[in-house]
Amino acid sequence: KLINCLIHFYKSLGMQNIYNSVKSGGLKVAEFLTPVLKESKFQETGVITPEEFVAAGDHLVHHCPSWQWAAGSSDCVRDYLPADKQFLITRNVPCYKRCKQMEYRGELEKVLDSEDPEGGWVDTHHFQESDPTALANTVKDMVLEEAVGESQSDSDAEEAIDMEDFVESGMLEEDTAAVETVQEEQGSSGGEILSTRTYDLNITYDKFYQTPRLWLFGYSESRSALSVDQMYEDFSADHANKTITMEAHPHLPGPPQASVHPCKHASTMKKLLDQIAEGGGELGVHQYLIIFLKFVQAIIPTIEYDFTQNFSL
Repeated sequence: KLINCLIHFYKSLGMQNIYNSVKSGGLKVAEFLTPVLKESKFQETGVITPEEFVAAGDHLVHHCPSWQWAAGSSDCVRDYLPADKQFLITRNVPCYKRCKQMEYRGELEKVLDSEDPEGGWVDTHHFQESDPTALANTVKDMVLEEAVGESQSDSDAEEAIDMEDFVESGMLEEDTAAVETVQEEQGSSGGEILSTRTYDLNITYDKFYQTPRLWLFGYSESRSALSVDQMYEDFSADHANKTITMEAHPHLPGPPQASVHPCKHASTMKKLLDQIAEGGGELGVHQYLIIFLKFVQAIIPTIEYDFTQNFSL
């Protein structure tokens, strides 16, 4: 109760960073006390066991070779995961433009779950015209396979879309993950440079929330570490410092890294599972991370990571 009182006090003062720190500390204690999930509850609640996380990771590594397993620091090994499969990593992921360069239309926004004390997710396309039955009509034949002669237009990838919006609008579809090179002018000299920020991305298993968790650390064109403020330029403004916070990595020493908080992951996955079941289909737990990487793109829309095992809906 004392922790909750402190959290509400700090948050009421608008001290988001202090609130995040207090909450992070409390969750670390809770994670330590939470027993390891042994029985699968993927279909029932959208959470996964450590064994299912490893199976999903193996599936991701096989189909997206830029992702690899890593062991991390020997001082941070979690005994419920194999020593050589503590987390997944992909390095030098390009980020060619800042989120503020993307088109923004505030009139399309709506806060989802407004009763949520965390503020809910921001649906950036809520009032955009769409076919509400699109997913139900197409998801029945959903399979994971390599794309054949299909592509996604650049305009489809331009705007950030909220995680739950992917589920509701049927946008878990094929994506060629093609990298768009964007040139930026350099001052008054008239010269042009290619902005090539890069990120290292990690996926860990969160024992408390029993879901994957995404971590990011950015580098400038010269491979120097980006500051916190610079990294926030590459995250959706609706989620920076709220859904995305700076925290210590569970497997790597060094400075804090940006992390997509996993509190909504299970409920989003469960919602998708239910809609697939209504369409007569079924989603295997080994496919979890492929879909996970698809829906978190709403939060980091300009970071061109690999999830090129495409969906045919």
